Amino acid sequence: MTQGSIQIHISKFDAPDKSAFKDTDKQVIEKTTCENIDLRVCIYIIDGDRQGNIVQLKEKTRLSASARQDNTKGFFYALGGTLLVSTNYITAKYGLRALNPETFSLVWTSAASFYSLMILIFTGKLSQLLIPAKSIRSILILGLATGTGMILAWSGLSLLDPSFASFLWRFSPVLIIALSVLFLNERLRLIEVLPIAVMVFGGALTTFGRWHIVGQGVVLTLLGCVAVAVQMLVVKLNVHRIHPNVLVFFRVGLAALVIALWTLFTGRLDLRLSTPHLLVTMLGAFLGPCASFLLTFRSYRYWELSRSSVVLTAQPLLVLPMAYLAFGKIPSGLELLGGFVILAGAFALIWLHRAQIIQ
Repeated sequence: MTQGSIQIHISKFDAPDKSAFKDTDKQVIEKTTCENIDLRVCIYIIDGDRQGNIVQLKEKTRLSASARQDNTKGFFYALGGTLLVSTNYITAKYGLRALNPETFSLVWTSAASFYSLMILIFTGKLSQLLIPAKSIRSILILGLATGTGMILAWSGLSLLDPSFASFLWRFSPVLIIALSVLFLNERLRLIEVLPIAVMVFGGALTTFGRWHIVGQGVVLTLLGCVAVAVQMLVVKLNVHRIHPNVLVFFRVGLAALVIALWTLFTGRLDLRLSTPHLLVTMLGAFLGPCASFLLTFRSYRYWELSRSSVVLTAQPLLVLPMAYLAFGKIPSGLELLGGFVILAGAFALIWLHRAQIIQ
């Protein structure tokens, strides 16, 4: 090595071995892609003397061009998915005025199944419905969790204000993080327990003196959050083996089957509804469980689960104006204050957890 400095580009996951540079003027190590971690390129500036001894090593880190592009894609897919799924609270609340939760869930998922099947046909992905054998159990769990979650979520929404329900759904990212700790080897630090406590406090504020009115809706909504957290975990574990469009189809298709069996078993099927309610329900079924999850599942190919959850956490800020325009009503008093406390705690938790993953 001649006296002077050279630059060696390697991935952030390969520490430089100083002895490797004694007899070479330049070495380039190929970038490596690591799932769930931002790819960064480290530029190591190595100063050597005439005998080839390392005098000084400096490190500069920057995102690679491909990583920056993936970050942008992940953000816009997550944002688009959040915007579309926010319409659920409006279209579903309107449809639930004419249908009971079980029948509404069946119409909703059946319509979404048809839409997602058409998307598979038009995008040429129909052949990919033949999934790997090792993924079948996961897909069955996804369908069961989706069907259960739909019935719970819409039962809760039928009893609550849509904006209030959207605040309660901020507990879903908390549960997603909990499952990520259990199954994705992510860690939950003691400091992250504080924002969870803040969220619980906010939840208590929203129901203070009103539990007899909203209690049943709150419990059903939180159980729905558990079901959705299971869905997101299953999708994250399979999205690199199964195309997102195929995952969406299996999610709503199997859910429709689960809901149909439950609705027939309980005798809750009642299809008496007006044309406006049917049209709004059909529109919501496309925007919510179909189009929104096509974008959300795609974001998981570029972003880790916790980062996409940051964008999803902002959902109440989108639902509030939508609910006001649609129904002329939003939460007030302790309900609204508690909702924003839940939102603040959710943001703090996601950011703290995100920072821990980066470290």
